[in-house]
Amino acid sequence: MILAIDTSSKSASCALLDGDDVIAESFCNAGVTHSATLMPMVEGLFTATGRKTDEIDMFAATSGPGSFTGVRIGASILLGLAFGKGLPCVGVSALEVTALPFESFRDVIICPVMDARRGQFYNALFRNGERLTDDRAISGEDLYAGLSAGNSPVLLCGDGHALAAPFMKDLVLVDAPRDLIYPRASNVGRLARRIREASPSGTFTDLEFKPVYLRPSQAERVMSDKKQ
Repeated sequence: MILAIDTSSKSASCALLDGDDVIAESFCNAGVTHSATLMPMVEGLFTATGRKTDEIDMFAATSGPGSFTGVRIGASILLGLAFGKGLPCVGVSALEVTALPFESFRDVIICPVMDARRGQFYNALFRNGERLTDDRAISGEDLYAGLSAGNSPVLLCGDGHALAAPFMKDLVLVDAPRDLIYPRASNVGRLARRIREASPSGTFTDLEFKPVYLRPSQAERVMSDKKQ
């Protein structure tokens, strides 16, 4: 039994899974602060399904990249739920989660993009279910330059898809179903299960969950500027 959550972008979601099968999932994209929505959503899963937290075998969450505040909220809730239980607690790339629904698309570049502000996107590229790049922060111009060199159709997904589309110019864009373009907690759980099964030891602890930000936060940039 897996409890998975995602707070990496504008949307928030949580899910209970039995292996890869979704028992229940809650998704919210209303622009409300994740700190106000996620715990009631998690509690709603247990109420609706009659499950107990003692039945959980593994916890999972998106570890980033994404919203600094969102990732921290997700990490805090995940580690708070897992604290003291001695259960696996797995972090998953938000970009890989966003790309997962499209891994069966053949010969199409799957291009999850998240608004990283300051003229950049959090991004990684995938094709035929394989990762082509590491998670990165990249400008729209540089993203286009790399994609145009590959001469393949491109599928944009993630909360930055509309912002990234104008940079794509003459590229062939593949339409993605609107209800699949945002990260979903159910896919967080599925990827976490793959990670755990691929681990040589087969075990994780809550101390191994580390948020991934890729860039300094605004507060850190301000402090750095003051020191200079």
